[in-house]
Amino acid sequence: MQHFTLPKDGGLKEKEVTREILHTYEKIEAEIFDDPVEGSEVIADIIIKAINDHSKGPGKDRLFKLGLTTGTTPVSLYNWLASKYKGGEVSFRNVEIFSIDEYYPVSADAPQSRNRRLHDALIDKVDVLRENVHIPDGTVPRERISEYCREFDRRARGMDILVVGMGEQGQIGFNDAGCSEKSATRTVMMTYKNRKRQARNFNGEIKDTPQMAITMGIGTMMSAKKVIVMAWGEDKAEAVRDVVEGEKTSMCPASLLQGHDDVRVYTDETGATLLTRVVSPWMVGPCIWTRKFVRKAVVWLCQKVRKPILKLTQQDYLENSLGELLDIYGPFDTINIEVFNDLQHTISGWPGGKPNADDSTRPVKSEPFPKKVLIFSPHPDDDVISMGGTFIRLVHQGHDVHVAYETSGDLAVHDDVVVQHIDAAHELGYGDRMDEVMEIIRSKRPGAPEPEKLLAIKAAIRRSEARGAVRSFGLEESHVHFLNLPFYESGGVKKNPTTQKDIDIIKKLVCDVHPDQIYMAGDLADPHGTHRVCTEAALEALEQLRMEGNDWLDGTTIWLYRGAWMEWELGRVDMAVPLSPEEMIEKRHAIFHHLSQKDIVPFPGDDPREFWQRAEERTQNTAHLYDELGMAEYQAIEVFLKLK
Repeated sequence: MQHFTLPKDGGLKEKEVTREILHTYEKIEAEIFDDPVEGSEVIADIIIKAINDHSKGPGKDRLFKLGLTTGTTPVSLYNWLASKYKGGEVSFRNVEIFSIDEYYPVSADAPQSRNRRLHDALIDKVDVLRENVHIPDGTVPRERISEYCREFDRRARGMDILVVGMGEQGQIGFNDAGCSEKSATRTVMMTYKNRKRQARNFNGEIKDTPQMAITMGIGTMMSAKKVIVMAWGEDKAEAVRDVVEGEKTSMCPASLLQGHDDVRVYTDETGATLLTRVVSPWMVGPCIWTRKFVRKAVVWLCQKVRKPILKLTQQDYLENSLGELLDIYGPFDTINIEVFNDLQHTISGWPGGKPNADDSTRPVKSEPFPKKVLIFSPHPDDDVISMGGTFIRLVHQGHDVHVAYETSGDLAVHDDVVVQHIDAAHELGYGDRMDEVMEIIRSKRPGAPEPEKLLAIKAAIRRSEARGAVRSFGLEESHVHFLNLPFYESGGVKKNPTTQKDIDIIKKLVCDVHPDQIYMAGDLADPHGTHRVCTEAALEALEQLRMEGNDWLDGTTIWLYRGAWMEWELGRVDMAVPLSPEEMIEKRHAIFHHLSQKDIVPFPGDDPREFWQRAEERTQNTAHLYDELGMAEYQAIEVFLKLK
């Protein structure tokens, strides 16, 4: 299945600058890849070469010491290592593996233990000897744990290669903000925020999440000969910037690695979005100046000098490293006018096209009208949260709109919500299964998959909420489709692999609807999360349909929206749909129908706000940015990227 990457449009001419110039602003050199899979293969090849070179070198009689991380970040890496072992490219027989952390207390065979996850992902798939695998033991008695950690630390020091993942605040292992640069392997108390984050591995129940953990210390990590830091996805962008370009501080633990002689950060395009060479590459070297890239530069300049587009001066360009742009496309006032018109033409109150209108400068063609529109929503609320105003406008403007909820979203329903629904049905005389449901809930075991009967109830709750949301603004229920893609139905946070069965479900719906427009999620905050998987599955389905001769898809436009956390930068935007105050309220009411997601969402992340609050701030901020650039002032704006 194809891996989704954001389309490129202009940028730094990296091949024309030296490595020193490319990394001018970086205290730890960063390697940027299109996607995590590509980056992971490069890391796998580095590890394999080091193991193979060691087996032929003067120190071949000792074991090669490899430090590894767990979690979602290294999934692709371990897939590559297992695949290349199977292909005969490497043997792990003379490799000693050290895992960097473990919950405490936890048994080695618990589904959520680091031990179990590392075995499932890699160790059980290669020929490493079990006596050469060292994973912190979460069952060591309290009275012996300090001694155990000291011995583990002694053996782990001097690793040949250490591979670590990085958290959203720069955590590595369970080393949180404030840790010491000289810290060794030890037990740590997990902060409430960390336990809240780790609770996703314990069915979202913070009460079932251990309060302590064993972690390799920063000092231990610094003793490794080579350190590889992985950070995939846009939710790691701030941490990547802070670690690569920021100050060395214990408040961002991974930044302490700046003092290492051989360390490198590997990230993808979305994780690198805040690095200088991505944000303002003209400050680094010569660039490829496309129309959108010129807009990106001018918007950046406006925000830097705090001026609208038409007030920018030649001096503003020259003093902010944009002389090359003036040389190629100047004079400055011509650039100002062209970018102003370009950005203004992204704004349209007719996301499905305005009938009988001159569409030469509009983002959407006027014909056909009405259009058939298919909106893909990874979870049963992403549609109204991310593009609810546009969704409502498409319906009100008379288009034939369909919405497809790709997954059930059942895991995001708290048990208390189930009890409340069953209690109401019982009270009204519509059901007498209260005792049965309560027994199912009581029988749950931390870390084990959710009971199927309980998931069925939770999925039904999400379906009823989704129908209620779109019903509120007049969408016909026959146009609401619940795909229940099989990859999601694992009963736990870790999902099943995507298969052709998932693809075929999407293909059938696309053929049934025959859409002129398709909307899908373009936010890739978690490289192994549901949004990415759903988008890649939908794109694979479309590609297969094209290969099968469905030429009508050539006339179908794909629009990408983003979620409640991040928004498209204005340099990328192809369509901006303004919302009135009344439409904002209508969108908010649609979101409110998703009652199970209010207040007690199991996986809310670090942002304490509710989804409607995040969405409103995001769209109002976008409107404010347009206003500051000299455009008309709107209440809110939803923006979209057209996928070519």
